[in-house]
Amino acid sequence: MDHATQVELTRELFGHIDAKTTCLLDDLTPNPISAFASVERLKREQEILFRNHGLVMGMSCQLPEPGSYMTDDYSGVSILIVRADDGQARAFINVCSHRGSKVVDGCGRGQRAFSCPYHGWTYDLGGKLVGIPDRDSFAGLDVAAHGLRELPVVEKYGLIWVRPSPGAPVDVDIQLGGLAPELASYSLDKYHHFDTRVLKHKMNWKVAIDTFLEPYHFAVLHANTVGPIFFPNLCLFRPFGNNLREVLPRRSIQQLRDQPEADWDLISHTAIVYILFPNTVLVMGPDHAEVWRVFPCNDRVDECVMSLEFYIPEPATTDSAQGHWERSLDLTIRTVIEEDFPIGEGIQAGMKSGALDALVYGRNEPALAHFQRSVTAALK
Repeated sequence: MDHATQVELTRELFGHIDAKTTCLLDDLTPNPISAFASVERLKREQEILFRNHGLVMGMSCQLPEPGSYMTDDYSGVSILIVRADDGQARAFINVCSHRGSKVVDGCGRGQRAFSCPYHGWTYDLGGKLVGIPDRDSFAGLDVAAHGLRELPVVEKYGLIWVRPSPGAPVDVDIQLGGLAPELASYSLDKYHHFDTRVLKHKMNWKVAIDTFLEPYHFAVLHANTVGPIFFPNLCLFRPFGNNLREVLPRRSIQQLRDQPEADWDLISHTAIVYILFPNTVLVMGPDHAEVWRVFPCNDRVDECVMSLEFYIPEPATTDSAQGHWERSLDLTIRTVIEEDFPIGEGIQAGMKSGALDALVYGRNEPALAHFQRSVTAALK
């Protein structure tokens, strides 16, 4: 984030702190229970948002050199992303063209080719079919037409996007709705992957994302953990198309009042939350970045799976650094597992009771309302 924007946002936060106010919408925002409980709606979300939209797969550092690869099954399509010999990221449906077996699992480095574990059909880093055991038994096969099925992939601003359906290229700059310059300012391509944790919970995928989108609950739910670190019920919100930025100030921001504006560093005194539509939460903290990718699970309205990828500015090359980042990651995980997500699961269970026709978002929950409205509008 450029310094001029940091100064502007800091001034705005000081105004709210002094007035004991927050960013407000004009009206309340109701959201029908069917948004979280309708099987038909979930099918539309899966088709429109999770099959035909560019989805963040991770950061560029996860593919550090040619032969690096990672796989992803969360969208419902098995995807293989690889750094090819020319240094470009390539993406494929992770399905062998012989009998449909998954070609590879997990992630790794130093790979020169991928060999299907079923019959050994082998593909190079560009997805080309280069090896068939007992080749004579497949005389007449059009080898050129039996490579891995390629998917649209874009690598920009230190992030990798893939659309799980073949077709036209993904235009990330249009998809980001004006957020691209701000993303670029963080130099995410210089970050290092520390660890990935996968969480599964019994709630709708949108309920899980809602966790990140309002500080109204901080003073109550997080009273004994992270709550005292932040100003409760105070946030700044800005939409970028379907995406958004939410700024959550730490109490330490008051220190900046005694410093000249030229020295103001907003990032060190806030948590800055971005929604990269439709399902990625990017959290920029003072010393690390988190990428939360949230997906429906098992074709159920009340189950989701989350991949948390934790990124740090320098590699953890010492025991001390390793321990520091382990503790930081564990605090992040513990807070959501012990406090946020049990509440989310309770909300999901409560939707079955018939007590409510709709959830209501207050004027003080602008980021939450924007996200839910954007999902609904994308399905029309």
